[in-house]
Amino acid sequence: MGEQNYGIDINRVNQYANEIKEIHALGIEIAIVIGGGNIYRGLSAEKAGMDRVQADYMGMLATVINSMALQDALEKVGLKTRLLTAIKMEQICEPFIRRRAVRHLEKGRIVIFGAGTGNPYFTTDTAASLRAIEINADAVLKGTRVDGIYTADPEKDATATKYEHISFSEVYEKGLNVMDMTAFTLCQENNLPIIVFDMNKPGNLKKLASGEHIGTIVS
Repeated sequence: MGEQNYGIDINRVNQYANEIKEIHALGIEIAIVIGGGNIYRGLSAEKAGMDRVQADYMGMLATVINSMALQDALEKVGLKTRLLTAIKMEQICEPFIRRRAVRHLEKGRIVIFGAGTGNPYFTTDTAASLRAIEINADAVLKGTRVDGIYTADPEKDATATKYEHISFSEVYEKGLNVMDMTAFTLCQENNLPIIVFDMNKPGNLKKLASGEHIGTIVS
């Protein structure tokens, strides 16, 4: 969404594409999950009276639109990509098949996972955690608008302090909002580290991929 109130900011998408190209050049296998809140939020629609299942499916379709926009931007900077979705849409993408996704990664293609898990009541955070576990990823990198996990929302509380490293159990005990609990528990049970960082600051992704300490590590 970038600086807009709605939709897709092409400048922001292009920024992401160039950042991803930099880490792809390091030889890192990259899989991406994108939300759809810039286009449609299922939870907001439910609160307004829409059936939750219907609203969630609409949200999944919004993630596919975002995935297609990122795919286009990545290919314009010379990267090879594959878009795999949890809901079949043969004309525009491949269905998610775990072995196929892994093979694409092994061939150096960037894999984008769209349509969440394909099921209502599950967020894109959960989709990211699930897919990361399925493809045996080393970590989940959660790109947000803030540069890590804080004691409180830094956009609302000026006294909030940042955690450099925190354990899964501490996040539970302190009631911190990192991911939804389903996604978070999946990572914890499978010993999959989560790194929360500011995706909108140019260069952060490459620093992170190069081993610099950026954001907050949950492990």
